[in-house]
Amino acid sequence: MARAKAADHEEKRRAILRTAASVFAEHGYDATSMRDLATACGVSKALIYHYYPSKEVLLSDVIGDHLDALLVALGEVPSDLEPKSRLRAATASILENYHEADSEHKLQLNALSRLPVEDQKRLRQLQRQIVDRMEEVVAALAPDRFDREPSLLRPMTMSLFGMLNWFYLWKRGGGITRQSYAEMVADLFIGGLNDAIDGQQNTVAAANDSRPD
Repeated sequence: MARAKAADHEEKRRAILRTAASVFAEHGYDATSMRDLATACGVSKALIYHYYPSKEVLLSDVIGDHLDALLVALGEVPSDLEPKSRLRAATASILENYHEADSEHKLQLNALSRLPVEDQKRLRQLQRQIVDRMEEVVAALAPDRFDREPSLLRPMTMSLFGMLNWFYLWKRGGGITRQSYAEMVADLFIGGLNDAIDGQQNTVAAANDSRPD
């Protein structure tokens, strides 16, 4: 018969994940041992191995839990919002999800490639689901434009993520809150997209005007 899990099993697992994320992010994944993690968690090495058989499995769980939470958070943004409001809600949701998860986010960006291939595939699939969900939000801002040029949707969406993903570095200088930064990114993105659409429309109009009768 399988041994029953302790009542606080999940709480201890999450405490290990939070500490491991911080240690990996600060000292580097390769330079950190399971013994280092046990010391940082204030538990025995045997207890760490009770929860995680290897450092790879632990890192995979750190990144996987972070991506799962982000996917859930984006799914909770109401789809019936006016497109600009929906984008603002989505950018705010992403940055709020990064709150107190900067280490996990840093590992997602920098350490995912250290995992076994099968783990990488699983986690990259989660990343694609997150991008797909955000693409729906971006596409709603200018459906006609993206219907005409669908190849623009992915780079536009990834550019938006690019502005959001490195907040954990920029915030060190202080002076801006997550909410304020999310609003600034939304304004920049919406304004830039509108300018791009207007510019293309002006180019097409000029080309049509220059055609001989």
